[in-house]
Amino acid sequence: MSVVPKDLKYSREHEWIKVDGNIGIIGITDFAQKSLGDIVFIELPGVGDEISAGDSFGVVESVKAASDLYAPVSGKVVEVNEEVIESPQLVNEDPYGKGWMIKVEISNEAELDELLSPEDYEKLLEEEGE
Repeated sequence: MSVVPKDLKYSREHEWIKVDGNIGIIGITDFAQKSLGDIVFIELPGVGDEISAGDSFGVVESVKAASDLYAPVSGKVVEVNEEVIESPQLVNEDPYGKGWMIKVEISNEAELDELLSPEDYEKLLEEEGE
């Protein structure tokens, strides 16, 4: 069973966001990293780039597959986790901690209401056979 922290919101594409004021910290879920397998490469946007909810903001590649990363909210990238670019396995080892990917200044907080609660995300995982 995948770990689903209770203090985060989730997308149907298996990204998570932790909100701190108007800043959102974004990464992929435990389920996503397990599904991908050993992650070997991550491509992320640069600081200052604008991302839009539902659009791809990067790519994660594993030994099994390449997968787009989808933005759970819109905003401006204010920080990129350079450590995961240099050591992509951090996403496998600690997807909700050291494996975070980007921080964004959220431009439309109403988009947070469209995301899944931890309980709803757990239901989604059950539907997907987790």
